[in-house]
Amino acid sequence: MKSLFTWIPQFFQFSENKTNFRTEILAGVTTFLTMAYILAVNPDILSNAIYLEQPKDLFGQLVIATAISSAIATLLMAFLANYPFALAPGMGLNAFFAFSVVIGLEISWKIALSAVFLEGIIFILLTFIDIRRQIVRAIPHCLKQAIATGIGLFIAYIALINGGIIVKSEVTITTLANFNQPTTLMAIAGIVISCAFVARRVTGALLWGILATAALGWILQISPFPASIMEIPPFPKDLFGQALIGFYDLNWQGLGDFLAVVFVFLFVDLFDTIGTLTGVGTQAGYIDDSGELPKTNPALMADAIGTTIGGLLGTSTIVAYIESASGISEGGRTGFTGVVVAILFLLSIFFIPLISAIPSYATVPALLIVGVLMAGNVRSIRWDDPGESIPSFLTILIMPLSYSIAEGLAVGFISYPLIKAFQGKMQEITLTMWILAAVFVLRFVLRALNLTS
Repeated sequence: MKSLFTWIPQFFQFSENKTNFRTEILAGVTTFLTMAYILAVNPDILSNAIYLEQPKDLFGQLVIATAISSAIATLLMAFLANYPFALAPGMGLNAFFAFSVVIGLEISWKIALSAVFLEGIIFILLTFIDIRRQIVRAIPHCLKQAIATGIGLFIAYIALINGGIIVKSEVTITTLANFNQPTTLMAIAGIVISCAFVARRVTGALLWGILATAALGWILQISPFPASIMEIPPFPKDLFGQALIGFYDLNWQGLGDFLAVVFVFLFVDLFDTIGTLTGVGTQAGYIDDSGELPKTNPALMADAIGTTIGGLLGTSTIVAYIESASGISEGGRTGFTGVVVAILFLLSIFFIPLISAIPSYATVPALLIVGVLMAGNVRSIRWDDPGESIPSFLTILIMPLSYSIAEGLAVGFISYPLIKAFQGKMQEITLTMWILAAVFVLRFVLRALNLTS
């Protein structure tokens, strides 16, 4: 055991990253708690598609597929790149899988899983030949800072919506709630509690905020106490390997739709992952003097392999999670944070009743404070230069308003080379940026023609 405690700090480079076991474990627990909702949300979304053909209750099997795929992908990130980034089935992509592909296009869920599996294989090849890293490298410094800031606002916006603090409005689209819901009041109470912990610089402030808010909700009977602590999970025999079976079900008539689905998965995953890695990497201080994220290829490879394995296990596309920023805010700096997250994902298989009892409003404060911390990246943008300020501002603005990291990237990547060209600074625009801008323009054209999403 002593040798293990010696090997872990050496392998994960604790000294070089100025961290320790306690900090990394605390960061891992915090990251897990802020993204543990995926264990319930992803199965709920995917079951809408699978239940069309498979009437039996597969919710428990989907929970296990979600947990195992998340754990494997996060471990890959930890050991390949030594980054504290957690991965799991992506929100938005799972909804596209269920409602657009399976229900909308009437494509079998097995064939849809085949598309996810093929996407992962393609990403492995693109990462191997260094194309994905070149895309990340080509992103200007100002847009990297804007991406981090935009993700921070996006996280905060999601938190306020999930907490019922921001609600729909027929007049103004969204508006501030009237605070007559107990869960909304609990979210606000949690924000106050967490802000107090942060202001007092309490170690583990975000984690304690989550736990304190959940406990208060249980005591006040706003949310039910856990009905039980543990249960034996069902083996996901109806999901494993269905992606391979889906290829046998594919026919020439449906090949066009299948390839279009693969393209959309590729496109959204590519830029969501790039945005998340860049934003969270900036927050963690990993971006080097050249503006590049070190060990980009290993990180992207973890995402690609994770997606491939996720498809085989029976879940939608795996992506890096913006909630990783919560653990980074607690001091997580190495892959050991990810190891802790992965272990908790695996253990969660046996504690689903307990985890599901933590109400969603309990994670609102952590996500909101993470948004505050990430917004600080705007300081590095040269706001007196229109060539940087306008694309950066548009990137920051569009991400939360469009509810999409990829859309914010699209607007930023299109506007940056255009405004630089208007300034007469063509020499500052790389060929990769022009290609990316053209790709995003093409995407918008195809969307206008109703050929893609």
